Amino acid sequence: MAPPPLPSAKITLTYPLYAADFDPQNSDFLLVGGGGGEGRSGVGNKITLLNTSKKAELSEVVDINLSRDEDSVTSLAYAQSTEQWATAFAGINSPNAEHQRGKNEHLRSFLLEYPPRRKAGGDGEDSQTEKATEYKGETKALGKASLFAPSAAKTKETFQRVLRLSKRKKNNGPRLGAVATGLAPIGEIVFFAADTSRPGPDDIKGRIKLEEKQEAADVDITGLEGDDGREEGKFRVAYCTDYEVYVTDVDYSKKDNGTPQGIQNIHGTPHPDVFASNKARPKFRCLRFITPTLLLLLQNKVNGTGAELLLLEISGVVTLRKSLPKKIKSATAMAVALLPTASYSQIDQHAIAIAGADTSITVLTVDRFTSSPYGKIKFRSHSVLPSVHPTSITSLAFSTFNPPGTPWNTTAPQYLKLASTSIANTCVVHTFPLTPHPSPPPKDQPAHYLLKAPVRSSVTQNTISTLVALLAIAIGAFFLQAFTEIRGGTPEYLGAKGWLSKPIHDWIARPYMFEDGYLSAASSHAKMTSEAVKTSLSAASDAVQTPIDAVHSATLQAQKKLGLRDLLKRRDTGSDTTDNANDGTDIIVKHSPAEGGETALSAELRDSNQLLEGEHKATRWEELKVQEKETWKKRLVDAGEWTSAEGEAVLKGVFFSGLANAVGGIVGNA
Repeated sequence: MAPPPLPSAKITLTYPLYAADFDPQNSDFLLVGGGGGEGRSGVGNKITLLNTSKKAELSEVVDINLSRDEDSVTSLAYAQSTEQWATAFAGINSPNAEHQRGKNEHLRSFLLEYPPRRKAGGDGEDSQTEKATEYKGETKALGKASLFAPSAAKTKETFQRVLRLSKRKKNNGPRLGAVATGLAPIGEIVFFAADTSRPGPDDIKGRIKLEEKQEAADVDITGLEGDDGREEGKFRVAYCTDYEVYVTDVDYSKKDNGTPQGIQNIHGTPHPDVFASNKARPKFRCLRFITPTLLLLLQNKVNGTGAELLLLEISGVVTLRKSLPKKIKSATAMAVALLPTASYSQIDQHAIAIAGADTSITVLTVDRFTSSPYGKIKFRSHSVLPSVHPTSITSLAFSTFNPPGTPWNTTAPQYLKLASTSIANTCVVHTFPLTPHPSPPPKDQPAHYLLKAPVRSSVTQNTISTLVALLAIAIGAFFLQAFTEIRGGTPEYLGAKGWLSKPIHDWIARPYMFEDGYLSAASSHAKMTSEAVKTSLSAASDAVQTPIDAVHSATLQAQKKLGLRDLLKRRDTGSDTTDNANDGTDIIVKHSPAEGGETALSAELRDSNQLLEGEHKATRWEELKVQEKETWKKRLVDAGEWTSAEGEAVLKGVFFSGLANAVGGIVGNA
């Protein structure tokens, strides 16, 4: 039975969407933002709160209508949230006139009051019959600030490209935020205190000036605080430009408007060879921390030839690479979610989503096995979601998974949500089921939930099994055919005899099949041995020959029935002891009168020392005269024992006796 399709819900708003973020405390709420920018295009600038509690439906809770005289929302993130309200930060440029005068209050903060909460973590299954709750809360702008240094460029186009906040801690400890410029003459990253609802210049914790024509493609922050509370307020920041990756540490307790100390360039894309025709280099698109010492990088290859993931140690060593499916020519966005581990579990898992330029989303995981002494890490593919949006995907966001903390057998099914937005005004939320690991977990222990790949359908499984079985049969038939060809049991179709070296071929190629009407070598040998025993027993009273001579004589008698062609074949293949130098026997061809006045041709084996009494003298083929050879060749052809195509070489060493010699001699003397 095929598994149910992955649940998803879609909504189309009235404006293009550029950013999204889930409430970290409640995945039923999703903020999206965007707009048509400054001007009178008719498309407004908005931030919308969406209700995602139902797996198959998205609904608008409230809109925050922004000024049409300002820019659209370019970045968005939740700052704080409770069950009743939330604050959010957004990147919105000031009106162009103010921007050109050097005033650009790009960092905004907003307050949203939530509607009454129906059920914590609900998935909407029990809400089908509930009436819609009218929203009566308040939304308002809290503040706006300019954190970037004023630009000296004549035309000022700088905007807030990146907004990243450190994860909220359970003890509500300090949080660090970072914003990065886009389209600035000189790129800049600014760090600020994110545990306030109205950040301003006084909250700046440091800034990084990039080199000319450099911009930060992405920024991420992770805390260095341990379980014992040490290193509280210490953060590690990583950022990447198109070709390089940097890491630095920031101390929240220090109020410094300068550049942090100890910025390290830990990795860079090598320059192409000076003689290479294509000078392009792969570009970094996104990065995220997996651990404080391990980074996940998304890199687009040159000329739209694909994308890949890299796991990079902060020491600068790339430990693992993963190429994305070939149909993804380039990637546009990435989201990563940690699935919190349990004390008894031996695996840490992060869910990863990659948006491709073909509007598909690739979902996979990176698993870190803590039981391995070397910290084994592995990428594992999960699923590919094709054609999620009509046009380009602008952002991805995973919900924050908060483990229920209750025994697995008393806990409702758990899910992880993935939101994606596009410039086609669409937002789609996919709901991924999570599975307890191991299954079942230890008794009365909270489960460790992991993202598992969907089970294949029965049709797919049966098709794969059938193909594997057919492949195994085909391989077996191939080797059987090759083996029988080498042994000489079947006609040659594969040419397998030429695949082996001579020693191996001689070891395997022991013929057991011959032409119709003849015995196999094994049965022929058994029959000759039996006849030899009978002959020796009947002649025991005379004892003229030794037992060995009797067996040899019987063997020769059995082989007299064979024709010249067969005797030559046995001599050449060595299947019988017909080598003159080894057993003292020769092949003799006799031409003698037969009934009706005709002559008959016969071939047999004779002892080399045996006299041919009552017969014409036997002559070896090499000693025959030319005329005698011609006469014998004609007789052999007429008898079907030889053809000119076989050549005279096969007749070497054969004795010829009979009238043909006399006739040849008379003709030669005439």
